[in-house]
Amino acid sequence: MREESMANETVGFIGVGLMGHGMARNIVEKGYPLTVMGHRNRGPIDDLVKRGAVEAKTPREVAAQSSIVFLCVTGSREVEALVRGSDGLAAGFKPGAIIVDCSTSDPNSTIALASELAASGVGYADAPLGGTPVQAAEGKLSAMIGATDEVFARIRPVVETWAGKIVHIGGVGDGHRMKLLNNFVSLGYAAIYAEALTLAGKVGITPETFDSVIRGGRMDCGFYQTFMGYTIEGNREAHKFTLSNCLKDLTYLESMADTARVLNPVGNAVKNSFALAVNAGGAGPEDYVPHLPVYVGRANGIDMTPGKLRAKP
Repeated sequence: MREESMANETVGFIGVGLMGHGMARNIVEKGYPLTVMGHRNRGPIDDLVKRGAVEAKTPREVAAQSSIVFLCVTGSREVEALVRGSDGLAAGFKPGAIIVDCSTSDPNSTIALASELAASGVGYADAPLGGTPVQAAEGKLSAMIGATDEVFARIRPVVETWAGKIVHIGGVGDGHRMKLLNNFVSLGYAAIYAEALTLAGKVGITPETFDSVIRGGRMDCGFYQTFMGYTIEGNREAHKFTLSNCLKDLTYLESMADTARVLNPVGNAVKNSFALAVNAGGAGPEDYVPHLPVYVGRANGIDMTPGKLRAKP
């Protein structure tokens, strides 16, 4: 199946950032013809070109050279601009092409774009990601895919180059719906951890003592360990997912809940925790989810910077 797919598919990739670079590298190294779009950060582009990729200047050029185009950008606003722009993907696609949106996007936007493109014979899949940049480079990400059975069958061999776990969630939009639910759970934990650590500090319990109880117990998990990598070890890059992207995803979750007419009080509380952080100075490209306790602590008059809190004498 892989050899047949490689013979028939040409792949485009837009968004070779923290996650996208590793994904695109696996695609080209595992034999697929790859076209990537230029970016102001030349490092990943130059690396991919050295490995055999071809560089294009516009989304339209990428579409004209590709039967499947992967997008790995910030969210729906960026995806819509890439598709609908005057020199966008829609202007360059041939009938039978497919877009695979690996961003975390608003399902309402995803469904609207898929409907527009279907009129031109272009397929659509949403394939948001689970994992880290390290797993992207290793080809061990997870992908939750929303697509028709036909589209899923075509894109799966390419997705297998960078994903170790692939789940066909359902139709178009369902991948993005599941990703928002996944992020709601993980970011909900982050908000709880941040508030619990702050309260612990206020009553004289250090992060190290808090961690000694949670770690290895029933409430321990992989997300907890990467989240605490900053508070306990001072590793600013323990989990490179920005606070701004967290807030964006929780805003999409709110929109999804509104569309479904579902009460979402916990989701809104989690969103407000991240809104507090972003509006208090955590909107930068290197302000990541494990830094949330610093902002929650600051709002409560306590410095949660790693190493600042000491045990009682």
